[in-house]
Amino acid sequence: MEYRVLGRTNLRVSVLGFGCGNVGGLMIRGTRAERERAVARALELGVNFFDTAPAYGDGVSEEHLGETLETLGARCLVATKVRLGPDGLADPAKAVTRSLETSLRRLRRDRVDLLQLHDPVRAARADGEPGADEVLERILPAFEALRRAGKVGFVGMTAIGDTPAVHRVLTGGAVDSAQVCFNLLNPSAGFAVPPGFPGQDFDRLLTRTLAQRMGVVVIRVLAAGALSGELTRHPIAVPAVDPIASGPDYATDVSRARALRVLVDEGHATSLVEAALRFPLGSDAVSTVLLGYSSLEHLEGAAAAVAKGPLSAEAVTRVEACWREMARGR
Repeated sequence: MEYRVLGRTNLRVSVLGFGCGNVGGLMIRGTRAERERAVARALELGVNFFDTAPAYGDGVSEEHLGETLETLGARCLVATKVRLGPDGLADPAKAVTRSLETSLRRLRRDRVDLLQLHDPVRAARADGEPGADEVLERILPAFEALRRAGKVGFVGMTAIGDTPAVHRVLTGGAVDSAQVCFNLLNPSAGFAVPPGFPGQDFDRLLTRTLAQRMGVVVIRVLAAGALSGELTRHPIAVPAVDPIASGPDYATDVSRARALRVLVDEGHATSLVEAALRFPLGSDAVSTVLLGYSSLEHLEGAAAAVAKGPLSAEAVTRVEACWREMARGR
């Protein structure tokens, strides 16, 4: 397993992380035996970064992760999140503290290594989602207070919402890491995309994180499964999922993903999933790639894929041609 430094935190994280979310579903809907086997194998493979959130299964993911790590006596890095929503914005300091204390009880820990803001960031507060000024002036100071109290190692955010607002918060100096959507269907966090490219333009966000010495946790690396090129979902995965920053719906993402099979046809990867997992590894800004699993087999396949390292320069050139075709609506 390759390890990279999570930005200025100096934490060494496995380049493949273990996502405990609802999309893959293993840590929520898997049996106790399945969860323990998967986590034990992940640790054996060298995975040391586990990411969860109160929103995943309404706390079930945190409970199951805490139980599993305690049973295994595992030593690893654990990240969780805080989602404020409309109610929490009334008193962010109280809401952030309450959320973390609940998470710690579920996780059976007295601190987490990384606490991340889970709310999308807007230019100004809208539909119960905070504006950039609010995040910088009222919300992140509450995270910092918990860090000073020893409850949190470092502070992060999920870099979704309005692109200029996300960039503004990232340059505010208050967050150590960012969860970034960066995949073959939306590479705009790391590449300049052609005019008309479908999906949100994150405007080379990774150049900003690199300049700020921020760690980057890549999320949606498989676009919630669409980059398998298959509409059928694993029985334990969430049955339906909304895209983030890519197509208007899952079926559209799958259709666009199938156009990328040229990477397999031309021998750049053995599968579309492998190509997708290896793609973000080529960026110096990326610290770890987070993947949600539905089975032990998914974990084994992901570990084998990332062990091959980044895609070749030739593969990236080929996929850039695919992006130009996407922008033309092909």
